Amino acid sequence: MIGGPDLSPRLHLTDEGVVEGVRYIPSPNCDERPPGAAVELIVVHAISLPPGEFGGPGVVELFTNCLDPRAHAYYATIAELRVSAHFLIRRDGELIQFVPCAKRAWHAGASHWRGRERCNDFSVGIELEGCDALPFEDVQYTVLAALTGALKIRYPIGGIVGHSEIAPGRKRDPGPFFDWARYRQSIAQ
Repeated sequence: MIGGPDLSPRLHLTDEGVVEGVRYIPSPNCDERPPGAAVELIVVHAISLPPGEFGGPGVVELFTNCLDPRAHAYYATIAELRVSAHFLIRRDGELIQFVPCAKRAWHAGASHWRGRERCNDFSVGIELEGCDALPFEDVQYTVLAALTGALKIRYPIGGIVGHSEIAPGRKRDPGPFFDWARYRQSIAQ
């Protein structure tokens, strides 16, 4: 597990955009990026399944198309979705990768940034296990900063935004408890 006080300040991404040494669970919900599309944007999300509950298999099951619609009433409303993210950072700091950064994960949906549509084409999606009602954990900020550093070394990152910024009115995550100032300070060092 990546996380905790022994977290290396630098994670290493392979040429395919896979972080070495983290748990990798392939999601079928991805495809090739358009020709010439460079990774230029990091999109920070928040997710919990069931809503407001942490630590269960729901997010992994959603991203791998294995979510049982009978397991929770909410699951019946989302079980048919075909979505993914490149990464998930759990509350305990575990970093899980679902899609290599060289591929397009299906995390942003209808979106726009700096006049460009379809942010999935040129972004990396990072999900934080969390919700609108609780602060995120210290270790999540530590792992997010390390991951951001690795992404900035490998790709020409021109922006870091929340899902709410690229899909205003449709999405609210990472939500009011995500400390943008803390995060930006941690990646400025």
